[in-house]
Amino acid sequence: MLRHYKMFAAYNRWANTQVYAAAAELSDSEFRSDCGAFFGSLHRTLNHLIVADRIWMKRFTGTGEAPTTLDAVLFKELDALVAARKVEDERIIAWTGMLDEKTLAADFTYVTVVQPAEITQPLSAALAHFFNHQTHHRGQCHMTLTALGKPSLTLDLIYFLRSEGREWM
Repeated sequence: MLRHYKMFAAYNRWANTQVYAAAAELSDSEFRSDCGAFFGSLHRTLNHLIVADRIWMKRFTGTGEAPTTLDAVLFKELDALVAARKVEDERIIAWTGMLDEKTLAADFTYVTVVQPAEITQPLSAALAHFFNHQTHHRGQCHMTLTALGKPSLTLDLIYFLRSEGREWM
């Protein structure tokens, strides 16, 4: 499982690079346009992804900033979002690189954000959710771009593996 999560961390960075490159091609009004995604616009969805990643990474590592609401807008401009995303992706890769099988199998306890409650589960289950959550919202980013009439993105894991992720095959 450890290799699997390291692969997901690398894939996450690759997929985010694709989404952010597409976002850079948008006008400011397109970037902020509510296209019906859960968080409305690409701007707000990308902010949510950084918010959620920071919350989870704070839970996982005990360090870093952790916003207190899931819809916080931490960055108003795309350039700032890009810079923060790169830092967060490298942080995720570094942290997954330090994990071992024993740590993954151990119980992990955290407090939820929306309706505060203490949850205990194996770290591996929380980490599976962490990467799945990113994929889920990147799918909404894809939908938003498509709704704006932009070219469809290829974000499938298999495309990552066939191109830049060959080391994980």
